[in-house]
Amino acid sequence: MKALVAGWFSFEQMGATAGDLYARDVLCGWLDRAGCSYDVALAPPFVGGVEWTRVEPDKYSHLIFVCGPFGRSWMVTQFLQRFAGRHLVGVNLSMLEPLEIWNPFDLLLARDSSAAARPDLSFLAHAPRVPVVGVVLIDSQPEYAGNDAKQTANAAISRVVASREVCAVRIDTRLDINSGGLRTPSEVGSLIAKMDVVLTTRMHGLVLALKNGVPVVAVDPVAGGAKVKRQAETVGWPCVFTADSATDRQLLQGLEFCLTEDARTQAKQCALRAARVLERTAEDFLSYMRSTGRTESAREVSR
Repeated sequence: MKALVAGWFSFEQMGATAGDLYARDVLCGWLDRAGCSYDVALAPPFVGGVEWTRVEPDKYSHLIFVCGPFGRSWMVTQFLQRFAGRHLVGVNLSMLEPLEIWNPFDLLLARDSSAAARPDLSFLAHAPRVPVVGVVLIDSQPEYAGNDAKQTANAAISRVVASREVCAVRIDTRLDINSGGLRTPSEVGSLIAKMDVVLTTRMHGLVLALKNGVPVVAVDPVAGGAKVKRQAETVGWPCVFTADSATDRQLLQGLEFCLTEDARTQAKQCALRAARVLERTAEDFLSYMRSTGRTESAREVSR
C-alpha cells in the first residue's frame, strides 16, 4: 500500500497557502501513524516531492487530495483521470458542488460540503514559532547621497534575514510617505514593539526598538560609523556595527544574541538609562526657558 498525497501545492501558481501546507503535514502524520508509505506531489517553488505528471500511477494504491476548494475544473479532471483506478480520498476539502451532483471520492472527509462541516486541519498542525524580525532600512536621505556603504549595509541585513527562517516585517519609519501605510508615530512604535528583534540601518530604528525593550542589530550605514554608532554607544547598546567592517558572520552572531533573554534585559536597561539622561536634559531646557522668560518679562515691564 502506497499513497500519493496531493493538494494545490502540487500545481504551479495555484495559490497554495500556509494552511494548505499545514494540512498536508498533518495528513502525512496520519499516514505515518497508519504505517502507510507515501509520496507528496509538489510543484515549484516547493521542493522535496515528486511531480504528479511524471510518476507512474500504478505505483500507488491511494490518491489523497488534501485541503482547499475542490470542484470540476479542467485541471482537477485531468488529474483524476491520470490516477483513475486508485482509491480516491478527499480530506479537508470545501466541495464546490452539492455531493448529490458530484462526489468523485471513495472516502470524503470534507471541511465543508452539502452534507457536513469539520474544523480545518490546520488546527492540528505542530509548527514551531519562528522569530519575528523587524527590518528597518535607510533609504534616500540627502546625507547618504552617493554613499556606497548604505547599500552595503542594507544588503548585509538582507542576507542575514535570508539565511535563516524568520518572519521578516519591513517597517518604514518615514511618515510623509510610508511604504507600509503607517500614518502616525504611535503606529510605527507599536509595530516595532511587537517584534522579537529589529535589524536596522536607521538611527530611529535603533532608538524605537530599544525604547520598546526590543533588542536590535544596528548597522551604521556610514563608513567608520556616524550617528547610529554614536547613539548606540551613548545608551550603552553593544550590538552595533559599521557598514565597512561588519561581516555576515558577525551580524548572524548579533541576531543570535538579540534572541536571548539577556539581550531583552539589556535593551530595557538602555531605555531606562536614556530616560534618566533625558530627564536632566529636560531640566536644562526648562531652566533656560524659565530664566530667559523672566528676562523677557522684565524687558516688557521696562518698556
